[in-house]
Amino acid sequence: MHADIEGRSVHWLERGEGELALLVHGFPLDARLWLDQFDPLSSVRRVVAVDLRGCGGSGPVVGSPLTMEALASDLDLLADHLGADRLDLLGLSMGGYVALAFAELFGHRLRSLVLLDTKAEPDSEAGRAARISTAERVVAAGSAAFAEELQGALLGPEASIPVRARLRTMVEATPYETIVATLHGMAERPDRTHVLATVDVPSLVVTGEHDRIAPPEVAEATAAALPDGSVVVIEGAGHLTPMEAPQALNAALRAHLARVDAG
Repeated sequence: MHADIEGRSVHWLERGEGELALLVHGFPLDARLWLDQFDPLSSVRRVVAVDLRGCGGSGPVVGSPLTMEALASDLDLLADHLGADRLDLLGLSMGGYVALAFAELFGHRLRSLVLLDTKAEPDSEAGRAARISTAERVVAAGSAAFAEELQGALLGPEASIPVRARLRTMVEATPYETIVATLHGMAERPDRTHVLATVDVPSLVVTGEHDRIAPPEVAEATAAALPDGSVVVIEGAGHLTPMEAPQALNAALRAHLARVDAG
């Protein structure tokens, strides 16, 4: 679906009815990350997977950096457009950075929060420098080489060929302007560990057993900092749990949403 929201073209995939569950993809991906979640979750929620600014079918990025706060504001406007006062917010990796910015800026709208394969801490100095170097390398060498690099960095050792294919499709479809602006935006993001203690709704933290970016010990610390947090480690998966282990993840998400509904 498409809509013009505050002068910006926004695209999303939608299925189901009822309370809104808003799914936010990571970098440099799009809403197709969540294709395996639609059927299992749409029986209990109105599932909306958004293409963030500059990704998938949404309008282009103009200027850099693209901050996590700007993307959180986009989600707030989309929730208004969809007529949802409150929502279950699910964010993976960079989508988790956006979800935490949303929790800080618009926390009154949260019904529950799911942080997948992500962390609240900012980049180190070395991490920030690596993102800027990556932006320069992608522009010089192209996104095909970047997609090849990300297969090794993001996926666990058991990732199937279809999973690798979907990852490559999404990465190579992402405009260079989006990649550069988003890398700069992630590099500039602040520490949001203090936000975790303010999230007074049921929360779930998910990571893959083989996630090298947000490993299980990081997920466990994040869950411990949330007032009502729990953690699930998905066996065999790397950083992209929705694609790598959809059945295990969907079971965890449905259990989380049932807990939310039970009050």
